[in-house]
Order: sequence, then C-alpha cells, then structure tokens
Amino acid sequence: MNEAHLSDHAEDHDRGLAYDLGTIASRTIVRRRALAWLFTAGTTALVTGCGGGSASSGSTETASGSTTASTGAVAETATTATTTAPTASGSTGQCVADPAETNGPYPADGTNTSRGATSNALTVNGIVRSDIRSSFLTSTAAAPGVQVTLTLTVVDVNKACAPLAGYAIYLWHCDRDGNYSLYDLPAESYLRGLQVTDANGQVTFTTIFPGCYAGRYPHIHFEVFTSMAAATNGRSARLISQLALPSSICTTVYNNAAGYTASISRFAQLSIANDNVFGDNSAAQVAAMTLAATGSVSAGFTATAIVGIAV
Repeated sequence: MNEAHLSDHAEDHDRGLAYDLGTIASRTIVRRRALAWLFTAGTTALVTGCGGGSASSGSTETASGSTTASTGAVAETATTATTTAPTASGSTGQCVADPAETNGPYPADGTNTSRGATSNALTVNGIVRSDIRSSFLTSTAAAPGVQVTLTLTVVDVNKACAPLAGYAIYLWHCDRDGNYSLYDLPAESYLRGLQVTDANGQVTFTTIFPGCYAGRYPHIHFEVFTSMAAATNGRSARLISQLALPSSICTTVYNNAAGYTASISRFAQLSIANDNVFGDNSAAQVAAMTLAATGSVSAGFTATAIVGIAV
C-alpha cells in the first residue's frame, strides 16, 4: 500500500517507484546535501547507477489509534494470528506471514537514487550493530528520545512458526522529530542497523521511540534477508515491511516525554485504519505488525514482534 507523507519534512513514502524517484529528485537542498555528503564520504555507501525499489501489498483493517492522554507504565499487545506453535522460548506463539510493504524513499539500502547517486548504508562498516541510537559515519551524535529495546523473532509460517536462524534484519526509522538520518539529516546516520538472527531466530535492537509526522501512523521500517551475505542491497531482501507502534504507548510517550510535543497534534489525526500502509491489511496482519510493548517513559519500553515469512 502506498505511504503518503504530508509532513513539513516532505516524505511521500509509498506512491510507487516513479513517484518516489521524481519526488526525491525535486527535494530541497537538505536532501541534495544528504546524498552529496554520502557520495563524497569516501565509503562504499554510495555507488553510481539508477533505479529504485519499493514493495507493497495488503488487504483490510479496522483498528484505530488512540488520542486519550495516558501516564505511567502501560502495556499493549497484538496477538491475533492464524498459526499456533511453540516459539523459540518454548511458550505458545502465533504467527502469520507479514505483508510486503514499501521501503519508502529513505531506506539507504541501494534501491533509490537521485541524480545518478545511490545511497547504500548496508555496505558501510559500522552498520552491523545492536544499539542504533548513535551515528556511525562522520558523526557520533546520539538520537535523543525514550529508549526502546526491540526484539524481533523471524519464523517460518509454513513450518509451524519454526525460528529462522542466520537471517539478517536491517531496521531503520525516523527520530523523535520525524526526520530520517542520511536524508533529512545528512550528517547523521543514527537509527539504522543490521543484525543476524540467533538460534532462536531473534535479534534485539536498542533504539528510541520514533516521533509521529503528518500523514503516517508511527512506524518502523525493516528488511529481512536470507543471510548476512545477502544483505547488500534492498532488492535482494526476502521481505520488506513495517511495524506499527501501539497506539496507547504513542499517546503516553508523545504527551509525557520531553521532545515529542510536535507529535501530539499529528498523532491525534491518525489511526492504523486510515494509514496508507497499514490500513489495507487484514486484522491478523495488522496484529502481527503491531509491536507488543510494556514499560514507561522514565524506564523505557521493551517491545517484541514475530516476523512471519513463508519460506
């Protein structure tokens, strides 16, 4: 499903390849500076070429976001699914095949271009890491925000939710202001990271709670590759999809955490049901794509999701 971006930092995520490339080529000087910086950085983050990439699919969904203020510790889960089997930890789990979604115009995975330059952070030293809060190229600045410890478990829905070890996951998202590193923030490379799943099919990222920008429900992008060796370009991804943040926790963070004030009014106008990406998926798919999370603004949040792939 196409991902419209109507915010002040002008991200039209999911209207298709032709639209993305046209949009990127016409961006402001900030965008051009981002790509120019990457091209001259002397790393393998940039190669010359052309082409772009996005993937999308989905069905229907009726869930809606919450705009009621909340304080203190909160928990929200989403577990509706079609297959039940023991998880890697031995407890009963459920899984569905996650739908393919667009990677948007800011993946830095080698699939989008501007004036012949392709941004690819996947091939840069430092991208393989669990704590993605700091930049790893020319800057070492850390993205401020409420801490989130996110564990993803990759499973095979065709084999009773069996964990998939040795798969690589590339994850990225916007900062608390709704900006993306390497694009809106050309000097920063934070909130991007790559890891390989362990014997339990799991990876854990330490990151921050993303902000909300106009036109998109709060989300996290990810790509799954069959191996670390295959994780060199988004076009070789086995799955490209997105994760939704729980609505009650969005309300809690945006209304109570420092630095998220701009997200309050934006989030009040959004829901999963009217989101351009999540809104056309089934209830089971949206449940699988919505993080289960517990915690508080002061202590941070622990979040999990099962990523189902039909191998």
